[in-house]
Formats: sequence, C-alpha cells, structure tokens
Amino acid sequence: MSQHILASDGPPAPAPTAPSGFRQLLLGLLVGVGVGVVLIGWLGSAGRGATVRGAERQSGIVHLSALVDLVHEAQAAGEEVGPRVAAYVAASDEVKSARVVDLKARQLVADAGADATTEPLPMRLQRQDPNHKAWYDLGQGLRAAVEANTEEGRLWKEEIDVEPAAGDGMVLAAPLTMDGEVGGVVIVEVAVPAPALSSPWPMALAFLGGALVLFALVGWPLRGRRRVLQWLALAVAVAALAGFTVTMLGLLGADRATAEEAVAAQVAHAQQIFSRGAPELPPADAARWDVDRFRQPRGMIQAGHVDAKHLAEALAPVKARFTKVFGALGLLALLLGAFFGLGGAQRLGHTLVRYREAYLFVLPAMLGMLFLVFFPFLYGITLSFTSQTIYNLDEPIYDIWVGIDNYVDILSDFDLVTRSEGESTWNYQNFYWTLGFTIIWTVTNVTIGVSVGLFLALILNTKGLAFRPLYRVLLILPWAVPNYITALIWKGMFHQQFGVINQVIQIFGGSPVAWFDSPLTSFATVLATNGWLSFPFMMVVSLGALQSIPSDLYEAARVDGASRWQQFRLVTLPSLKPALVPAVILSVVWTFNMFNIIYLVSEGQPGGATEILITDAYKIAFEQYRYGYAAAYATVIFVILLIYGTWQNRVTRASEGV
Repeated sequence: MSQHILASDGPPAPAPTAPSGFRQLLLGLLVGVGVGVVLIGWLGSAGRGATVRGAERQSGIVHLSALVDLVHEAQAAGEEVGPRVAAYVAASDEVKSARVVDLKARQLVADAGADATTEPLPMRLQRQDPNHKAWYDLGQGLRAAVEANTEEGRLWKEEIDVEPAAGDGMVLAAPLTMDGEVGGVVIVEVAVPAPALSSPWPMALAFLGGALVLFALVGWPLRGRRRVLQWLALAVAVAALAGFTVTMLGLLGADRATAEEAVAAQVAHAQQIFSRGAPELPPADAARWDVDRFRQPRGMIQAGHVDAKHLAEALAPVKARFTKVFGALGLLALLLGAFFGLGGAQRLGHTLVRYREAYLFVLPAMLGMLFLVFFPFLYGITLSFTSQTIYNLDEPIYDIWVGIDNYVDILSDFDLVTRSEGESTWNYQNFYWTLGFTIIWTVTNVTIGVSVGLFLALILNTKGLAFRPLYRVLLILPWAVPNYITALIWKGMFHQQFGVINQVIQIFGGSPVAWFDSPLTSFATVLATNGWLSFPFMMVVSLGALQSIPSDLYEAARVDGASRWQQFRLVTLPSLKPALVPAVILSVVWTFNMFNIIYLVSEGQPGGATEILITDAYKIAFEQYRYGYAAAYATVIFVILLIYGTWQNRVTRASEGV
C-alpha cells in the first residue's frame, strides 16, 4: 500500500508551456510598452512644457526689448522716460510693471504698474530698502556680464536676466546703454497667457492597447511556437514605442510652431503699443526685439510671421536630442519587458519568496548599497551621456543629452605630439598620454610595493629574529599615518630651496634639483612617496600568508635536497598565490586611482605630464566644470579597471581557492 502511495504521489505532470509562455509574453509586452509610453510621455510632456515656458519667456523679452528701445527714443528726444513707460504698461495687458534704474546716478527714473511708487521721480535709491538694493545689484550684475562678454570676445554670460515672479509670470531685466556703456537697467514683470496643450495620455493608451490587441490576435494562433512569439512580441513592442515616439516628436514640433506664432503675435502687439506711444517717431523694426538672452537676434520672426526655414533649423537639433533620449528610454523599456516576458521576474519572485528570511536579513545592507553605491553609480553613468556644465545645471536632460559624444571625444583624440615652429613636443593633455603614464605609475608602484613588502615579510618571518615586534611596529607606521599627511611631508622634502633632500645633496657637493620641472624627476617624487606608503600593506598580507604555510612542506623540500631558492620558488610562491594575487588586484585598483599623492605632491607638474586619469577627471569636473565629460572620463576608468580585474582573476584563478 505504501509503495502504491509513493508511486501515485509523485511530482505532478508539468503544465503545458505554450499558454503559460503566451501569457508571460503578454505580461512582458504590457510592462515594456506600458513603461516605455509612460516614460516617453512624461519626458515629452516636460519638453512641451519647456516649450511653452520658452514662449512665455520670449514674449517677455519682446516687451522688455521694446521698452528698452522706448527709453532710448525718449532719451534721444530729450523727453522724460516715466510717462512713456507708464503709457506702454497701461496699453499692454501682459506687462504688469516696468521700472528704469539709472545706475550712474543711482536713481529710479521710471516706475509704472500696480505697485508703482507714489513718490516723485527721479528717486534716489536707498540702501536700506531691499527692493532698491535688489534693483541696483541686478543692474550691476548685467553690466558685469556685458563687460565680460565684450572683453573676452565671446558670449558666455547671459545679458538678460529672467526670474519667476512671486505669483504668475516672470521678472525680466536688460541692461540700458548710456553714452556707449551700460548705465542703467530696465526691469519688467510680465504675465503672458500660456497656450493650451493637448494631453498625450489618450494616445499613449491607444498605442499600449493596440500593441496588446495586435499581439493577442496574431499570437494566439501561434501560442505553441514560443520562439516565434518572442520575436512577434519584440516587433510589436518596437513598433508601438517607435510609433508613440514619432507622435511625441510631432507634438513637440507643433507646440514649437504654436509657441513661435504666439511670440510673433506679441511682437506685433508690442509694435502697435510702441507706435502709439511715440507717434512722431519712425516705426521701430519690431524683428529686432526677437532676441535671445544674449541679446542676439534669433531671426525667427520675419515681416510679422514665423520664418519656416529658421523654425525647421531650430527644431532639427531639438528633435535629434529627443530622439536620442526617447531611444534610450525605449531600450530600457524593452529590457524591462524582456525581463518579465522571458520569465526573469517570475523566477526572481519565486526566489524572493523561497528565501524571504535571508533577504529580510540583508535588506538593510541592500538598501544602503542601493542609495550609497548603485544610485550614484547609475547617476554618473547617465551624466556621462550629457554635456552638463556649471552653466547649464538648470537645463533638463533632453536639452543637454549628447549620447556617446563624450566617449568619442575622449577615445578618438590621438594627438599625442604637437608641432609648433618646427618643433615637436608631447601633448600632456592627451588622454592616451595620461593613460600611458597611469599604467607606468601603477606597474612601477605595485612592483615596488610587492617586492619590498614580500622581502620585508620574509625577513620578519625568520625564526629567532631579535626585536621582531619592534620592527613590525616601525614598518607599519607609514601605513598608519594618513596618506595626505605623508604626501605633504614628502612634498616639503622635495622642495628645491628648503627640502631636506636637496640639502643632503648640497652637503655632498651637488646642486639643488628642481624636482617638479622635469617629467622624469617629478615622477621620481611621486614614486618615492607612494612606494613609502604601499609596502606596509603588501608586507602585512605576505607575512600573514607566510605564517600560514605548514612547516612540513619546507621539511619535505629539504629532505628532497631543494635549495633555498627552490624552496622559495616551488613552495613559498605557490602557497602565497591565493593571498597575493587578490592583494595585487586590490593594490592595482588603489594605485590606479591614487589621487592624493599626485594631487598633493607633483600636482601634475610639469604642465600635466604627471597627471593620472583620476586627477585629470577631477580637474575636468571641478576646475573646468565639465561635469558630463568628467563623468564619461570616470566611466572609462571604471571600465579599464573592470576589464583588468576580470582578466587577472580568470588568468590566475587565485580567488577560486579563497
């Protein structure tokens, strides 16, 4: 009976895989396309919102530019500025207030709007008044921007300031030129009604529903052919995401055209007000009011209408950027859909349920790793695909997305030698020079650290060595002292005039050496410093491994007639391998990224010849403020070390015995 029960209670027959595979792929399609359209729709909506805000800002710049011209015309005619500014504000529903500040005389010469002052104008600016101080500081900032752009011969500081207003709208300011220099500032508050935008979510639901229905109709008859179903699901997902991407790009283009038409309408409106305010003056060229924040003509408005050619030229890079970002989001969505559709999510769920207690124990550590390691790492990877600098921190990612351009710029620069006036010199700023120096720096330092550390460990492992505890303490001190303190001490020792090393050289009749004026001597300084710091670690690792080797092995080797060298080569080194190789890998990674020694001792002198990759990345980020390029640089460093660690582990197989 028991045999019958055992035979009948065997494992149940597996369920047919075809329906389960069909449902699984349908779920993957739902997740992949659903996440894709949500991300693309959300980012596209953000881009459309930015387009609307850009139209509002541009309309405000139009009125600001018109008021600047109005002030200039009034000054040229010898008339008071205040009445004309007040007339303009009264005739415009968009302009809520306008002020003109004379920076030279420190006076408020015009103030119109709901919150205008009732004091007689011109009014002396008062330092204790926070509004007066803010207006004056704003004008001085714009004057500094104009002067900086003029002196350097390039446009890098914006000459029109735009800030959000307390309620709706925004506050804009532009410099006012008086006698050939910036002598005043015009400040306006505008509130331009935003054009209504259609919602993309009905279209997103349509693409998602269409993808699911199409897969269900075509895939149901093929549910027994899993491979065909997988390719069908991929094709449907790609088609749905591509179709929704094209739709969003079309909406972005239509929104931009609508926004530019709204700006053209504001230009025509400002021209009418300008003409009414000064009927005796010739009509203003209204197109000159359509400028960017550097006060340069955009050329978008021609004869009162949007120029189709300029609009297409302006839309091309925008659509290219959005296409790259949408493509990246679509690829991410496809990978997520594959994770669900191919059973990865199901297996993960079963694993989490089965080992739930173990995962609960490690959950705090996993959360810590997620927020402290993985999130910054992924953020840095994402940043590497942008052109982010200190000057565009507030710009959305789709405006600064450059794809792999940073990596191409880094890896395609082969100008190792520069030629000037018939002479050839090494280009110390080249990536491959820095990479080569970093490799030489790493190999020499690790060689010194391993050799000296192992040699000292062999001495300390000698039986009957007198004062061995004292030697251990003394030899571990370089590792115990913070390395930045050691670096500063060694830098002082290599000082040309006061350094102890040059003083010793002079004692023996030599001349002081300018250690940091030559790449070779500068390299010697950092090599000596890091060699002093690196040998204690390898000594400790080697000494621990030596003491774990059974003495029976040496006795057997001596019985077989092995010499000391043969004992070292055939017994000691193989026994040290499981401990030394991981330590060497770790030492290579540490030395490859040994920032403190290079940055504090040689500082990359001369001319960047002794920079390593990590110090170069630091200076790109925090001296040149090219954050996206520096992130790509750091990613290249990570990939180099990852490849090295993987290769050495596979070649040596040392970690298999750990």
